This record gives sequence, structure tokens and C-alpha cells, in this order.
Amino acid sequence: MSAPPRTARGSRTRERILVGATEVFAEHGYHEASIVKITEAADVAQGTFYLYFSSKQGIFEEVVRDLNTRVRRAMHEASAAEPDRLSAERAGFRAFFRFTAQNPALYRIMRQAEFVAPDVLHVHYETIARGYVAGLTAAQQRGEVAADLDPEVAAWALMGIGELVGMRWVTWTEEAGGPRELPEHVFDATMRLIERALYPDLEDR
Repeated sequence: MSAPPRTARGSRTRERILVGATEVFAEHGYHEASIVKITEAADVAQGTFYLYFSSKQGIFEEVVRDLNTRVRRAMHEASAAEPDRLSAERAGFRAFFRFTAQNPALYRIMRQAEFVAPDVLHVHYETIARGYVAGLTAAQQRGEVAADLDPEVAAWALMGIGELVGMRWVTWTEEAGGPRELPEHVFDATMRLIERALYPDLEDR
């Protein structure tokens, strides 16, 4: 991981390079991407690139970490103020699907990371899961989800649901020329499934 810039101007330059790299990796793939393409996309000199990143591999790994931070922040900001876990799930999933629609690079780059930077990809998922497990455990202690729920299994299963639903109805639809936003009926069906998984007796409450 590169050292953080010491000035506001340096932070802006680094961010511009990171944005350019995200676009290039998403469009061309890791192996076809190059530092030249990245610096052209960011409108900086090649020498400037090396002030902030050591290599193409290094900036790719930083792109994965950056996407991880951004998607977690989006979900947390959306769900943190909700009054209970099921409401938080709805808000968090909606934020995830919105982030996916606005940042199609997320799926493309994570798929590449499986082969290019598997250790960083593992950290990506494990970091999301760790926070998810903590949230579900706390909700279970408050009686907001089923008492026999395994929070770790549930967290990974729900992450899988979100990722595959987003891929099918957001990423693939957008790539085919359709609208990016998740259809509302798909969101509602997904949430009914999730709510029943977290609290099977929901309708009896």
C-alpha cells in the first residue's frame, strides 16, 4: 500500500490517478491496461504516477481497497440511522445496488482480482463480512432476528445474494443497453427472501 500524500494537492492528484486506473482496469482488463493508459486517463505525467504508486500491480490492489472502502461507506451511511435490523437490511441493500449501478467497475475489477490479487480480494470480502457478522450478532441479541441464526453463515449467504442479484439485474442489464437501476419488483422480491431468512416468523409478529 502506498504512503498517503502530505498535501491536499497531492491527495487530489492521487485520487485522480486512482479514478483513471479504475476506469482503465474496468474497460481494458488488468493485462491490457498499462501505466501509460492510466496516466493518460488521469491526465498526469508518468513520473507523477510513480510518486504515488510503485507499479501496475500496486495500483490495481489499491483500486480494490478503494472500492471496498467506498461500498462499505455507502452501505453504512444508508443503514446506520435505521431503527431496527430489517430496516437496516433494506437500506443497506438498496445502497449496495445503487452503488453497483453507479460504479459498474466494482464487478469487473473484483472478477479480475480473483486472479490478479487474490489475497486483496479475500480481504475485501472478509472485511465486509466482519462488519456484517457484528451487526447481525448485535441484532440477534436485541431479538430483531431469529435466535437460531448463525450470524457468520448468514452474513456470507446474504452477501452472495446481493452480489448475484446485482450482477444479474444491474451489471448485465446495463451491459445489454438497459437501465442501470435495479427494478423495484426485483428489490422487493429480494428483500422478502432476506427478511424471511433473518426472521422466519416475521408475518406472525
